[in-house]
Amino acid sequence: MARTMPRLARRGREKPSFELGDIQGNVLRGYTYPHAAYLFLRIDDPAKARTLMGRMLPQVASAQEWTDGPPATAMHVALTYAGLVALGLSPELLASFPEAFREGMAARADRLGDRGPSAPANWEPGLGTGEAHVLVTVYALDGEKLELARMALKGVGAEGAVTVVHEQRAEALDGGQDHFGFFDGIAQPAIDGGGVAGRPGDGQPAGRGRWRDVAPGEFLLGHVDEDGGLPEAPAAPFDRNGTFMVYRKLAMDVAAFRRCIAEHGERYPGGPEALAAKIVGRWPDGTPVSLSPDAPDPDVVEDPLRINDFTYGDDPAGLKCPLGAHIRRANPRDSEGFFGGKLSDRHRIVRRGRPYGPRLPEGAMEDDSVERGLVFVCFQADIWRQFETIQALWIDDGDPFGLGADKDFLIGEPSGNGAGKMTIPGDPPFIVRPQPRFVTMRGGEYLFRPSISALRRLAEGGV
Repeated sequence: MARTMPRLARRGREKPSFELGDIQGNVLRGYTYPHAAYLFLRIDDPAKARTLMGRMLPQVASAQEWTDGPPATAMHVALTYAGLVALGLSPELLASFPEAFREGMAARADRLGDRGPSAPANWEPGLGTGEAHVLVTVYALDGEKLELARMALKGVGAEGAVTVVHEQRAEALDGGQDHFGFFDGIAQPAIDGGGVAGRPGDGQPAGRGRWRDVAPGEFLLGHVDEDGGLPEAPAAPFDRNGTFMVYRKLAMDVAAFRRCIAEHGERYPGGPEALAAKIVGRWPDGTPVSLSPDAPDPDVVEDPLRINDFTYGDDPAGLKCPLGAHIRRANPRDSEGFFGGKLSDRHRIVRRGRPYGPRLPEGAMEDDSVERGLVFVCFQADIWRQFETIQALWIDDGDPFGLGADKDFLIGEPSGNGAGKMTIPGDPPFIVRPQPRFVTMRGGEYLFRPSISALRRLAEGGV
């Protein structure tokens, strides 16, 4: 039986106000495909690669709604800066792309916190080296359909146009959880005009318990952003309906997480499960600790209007949700010092990742040497302002939250001197130290996902 993604807290639908046929899918509306494959290709012959792109173009899924349910597979295309260079774009056009994208993730690794075992020198082959030019992402309803699509794509290498330099498969876990055992993907920005009705908590705080949808220009080039203008964009034909993409493969040490929670949870007043919830900011079922600090609440989880409807302005000391909790650091909302959310509203991202690898058996406290983790994917109009702010200033640096050098305890890179910790406010505070390594970066790329019309121009040699 085909595995399906959970539909917890579904959003309503609205009439979209975009040129959906020109936008690649899975940005405005997230997919429920449980299976995915990410194939990074090196361009060996630019002319043949353009021809291949033209042949593949009809298979690229747009953001148009499906009338008869999702097709068996959906494919998308994104390019690295090295890929645009390999295709022979003019120096003037290349220079119009933003600096972060041109430099690439590997060159900016230290500022992102990708150090030690997570440094580019330790990344998997094909990532961060300049070899990866094109990322083809394939989503599928089941493993068999994904395999057929994968083999068809890999077969094109025989034509001399491209070579697969890195490949990663991913598959949703039953119940929609991540490998640490927490329901994931609950909080996503509601995009104004995107066709999906925003729920309370999905957009931006608007005061007095109200919320508003996020301006589309935070995620799509050529559309109005939160400042009321158009986001900075590369020159035509890449200035409209495209988006910048971040790809990161994150290995997760589930056994280390379980051991840490078990060891420190014996001393924590609420026990191990409560300690884990304070570190993450949600209970495993998705209940926000801001709404239910002492126990999970099924009534909240089952109500789409409540599961994400919370702020931090009424919890300045972090007594309900600790200042260092993962979800509070990744999206501070209206935390103290963020001026009612105004300092966080330009730093939203759309996350579209998938877990990879099998679950660690229930109760296992030692690693089984099987690779597992998360393929983290996000979309934004500005890599530096959005993703890098979150990763470098909020995940890798505790200063904005008054936490000094403490990093995100769940996904942050541990300090080499063993000084890392997490403080859970209380009377007295509870301190978890030292910070173990739960997540290791295996490699990544910054990419640009063009509009479908821009892909057509690329295929025709018009740029």
